[in-house]
Amino acid sequence: MQNELLRELEARGFINQASNMDGLNEALNAGKIAAYWGTDPTGDSLHVGHLASLMLMRWFQKYGHKPITLVGGATGRIGDPSGRDKGRPMLTDEQIEKNCAGLRKSIEKFINFDDGNAIMVDNYDWMKNYSHLDFLRDFGTDFTVPRMLSMESVKRRLDNGMTFLEFNYMTFQAVDFLELYKKHNCVLQFCGADQWGNSIMGIELIRKKLGKEAFVLSTSLITDANGNKIGKSAGNAVWVNEDKTSPYEYYQYFRNVSDDLVETFLKIFTEIPLDEIARLAALQGAELNEAKKVLAFAATEIAHGRDAAVQAEETAAALFGGGANLDNMPTVEIEMAGDMGILDFLITTGLFPSKSEARRMVEQGGIQLNGEKITDPKFVVAVADEFMVQKGKKTFLKVIKK
Repeated sequence: MQNELLRELEARGFINQASNMDGLNEALNAGKIAAYWGTDPTGDSLHVGHLASLMLMRWFQKYGHKPITLVGGATGRIGDPSGRDKGRPMLTDEQIEKNCAGLRKSIEKFINFDDGNAIMVDNYDWMKNYSHLDFLRDFGTDFTVPRMLSMESVKRRLDNGMTFLEFNYMTFQAVDFLELYKKHNCVLQFCGADQWGNSIMGIELIRKKLGKEAFVLSTSLITDANGNKIGKSAGNAVWVNEDKTSPYEYYQYFRNVSDDLVETFLKIFTEIPLDEIARLAALQGAELNEAKKVLAFAATEIAHGRDAAVQAEETAAALFGGGANLDNMPTVEIEMAGDMGILDFLITTGLFPSKSEARRMVEQGGIQLNGEKITDPKFVVAVADEFMVQKGKKTFLKVIKK
């Protein structure tokens, strides 16, 4: 009989690939198990691209099992080659510590750690105890070069300079799974589709060292409307932590998804029952906008709480429907000693990274300042205490002079 959790995950579209579905189904039916999902501290916040795996962990906990979240203080010092055409920049210990703290803040929005219902670990806690010689003696004969070279993440990098440092990444991740199996009886790893090869190495290591069976379940990668992977390196990240993406901007991201993604996003990013999702997904034309509002509210409520979701909803109603409070819209403070050219003003607010992009938007009529369309790139913004800036049709920003 198919396990109830697996049935839920399958119906919601979480499952991309499983190492041994029959064995995993049997393990879940036998009782409570522990599973882990890990991420490296390459940034100080998770983003929407991470959330398929994290929401999967949330469902795993909701069905009575124990999640283990791993922050890769050790693997973050190496860099994962998966899905990349060049090595990651090396981070300092201070950057890694700061990023780990930010990731913990993100994870705690989705997973309940009260009363030991879940645990969070850092692989640096055990990897720091190995010298290079110790690691090679303990694990060097458990990985063969042909097997490692067969991994897609390695094949893609061989022609453009994969380093020995990155080549070791999969061995570190495999040791993580082994350590968690031994210390916490963790028999399952969740991962994104691009981490499949690294995760499978952990199963093989557990089998060699302990003679035990473990499992991997991967999720499909979340993509944008153009089919591009959502992520920091792709330049299209929507961050979980509110100091990087405000709850209103988070709400607007889901509110503005393309029509063909509404059903998928309702299933992945919310806990709305499947029969209600089917009803919402069946809406057509203008009515589908109501489904997008439900999606945006539900996703924002999970990540930022009900109060923030209500505020974001009210702000959107004020901007697009009129008649509500604008106090909760995204706000930025800037230094403004005197009058300022429109291009410099737009860059200072953070709306554009360069004058060329700001100029292009101004000339195309995509900028409004206090309700007035600005089309002259030489326009001068007179100093004032507060401004309302609109970029395109859907981006609004309150600018306050320090």
